[in-house]
Amino acid sequence: MSIKAFINALPDERRGPYTKLWNAIKKAAPKGFKAQMQYGMPSLVVPHARFPDGYHCTPSEPLPFIGLSNTKGHIGLHHFGLYVSDELKGWFEEAYAERVPTKLKMGKSCVRFTNPAKIPTDLIAELCGRMSVDEWVEVYVASRP
Repeated sequence: MSIKAFINALPDERRGPYTKLWNAIKKAAPKGFKAQMQYGMPSLVVPHARFPDGYHCTPSEPLPFIGLSNTKGHIGLHHFGLYVSDELKGWFEEAYAERVPTKLKMGKSCVRFTNPAKIPTDLIAELCGRMSVDEWVEVYVASRP
């Protein structure tokens, strides 16, 4: 399935907010990340040409950075940088609390947006632009045992 087909298959009430968020993520992400479907969702990855080792769990897959899922209950932002960088996660949690009146719903790397009308797109775009491909690869490699 292509990214376009994934988005076109979304329910009407999700398609607009999802598309707005996906476009903001792609626009804000530093050069070098590649948009593709990965693990069933539109994603930004580090291509094998840039990081030949790929993802440690599945080396044949490029290194994931950001994925944007759609589930029955939420739109999910899967940002792997939040998972491995305490500094980035701390910045994001603080910035979210300052700018968004609703409580942050977040797992280790997944931010869950249960109300598509209230996604802080500008904040997410800022988050996605805070780590270059080289920085992500460096943090990722350093996080591996």
